[in-house]
Amino acid sequence: MATQPTDRPVTPLRQRMLDDMAMRAMGARTQHDYVRHVRAFAAFLRRSPDTATAEDVRRFQLHQREYGVSESTINGAVSALRFLFDVTLERPDLSRRLVLAHRPRKLPDVLSVDEVAKLLEAAPGIKYRAALGVAYGAGLRVSEVAHLKADDIDSKRMLTRSISVRGSASPRSFTHGGRQ
Repeated sequence: MATQPTDRPVTPLRQRMLDDMAMRAMGARTQHDYVRHVRAFAAFLRRSPDTATAEDVRRFQLHQREYGVSESTINGAVSALRFLFDVTLERPDLSRRLVLAHRPRKLPDVLSVDEVAKLLEAAPGIKYRAALGVAYGAGLRVSEVAHLKADDIDSKRMLTRSISVRGSASPRSFTHGGRQ
């Protein structure tokens, strides 16, 4: 993503931050987002961020919470400001003051027996019905179902072997796939 040319002059602080990000080969989108978050912090302060105090950082994060800013946006701002304070300004004392916002964990919906039956009946063919049944019954991801082979299913012990696409300590795992 290329940055858009503007008529506004780039401040020395912004240029230094851009140079620091370029030296670290940060992506264009990340650079754009970091500059946007630092610009929002500067607008909140109504002065340059290099004059910020620990109390300013605290007030900015309280301001974000009070105005209902999402956890992901707050965490993006934390990353951008940590980079600014740690790398560009060499002010780790301010970086340590930043607090990540924790998202509440949402439990997945559990379907009733009737809902699972309707889901399986809605599948357009036996192949899809089998894939949906294995995926739901064994709790597999789509990529894991796509990589399943006939040898991965042990119908005698009602187990499926899943070779995880995501990294884990043990990429091969056995999952109980039927009722006990």
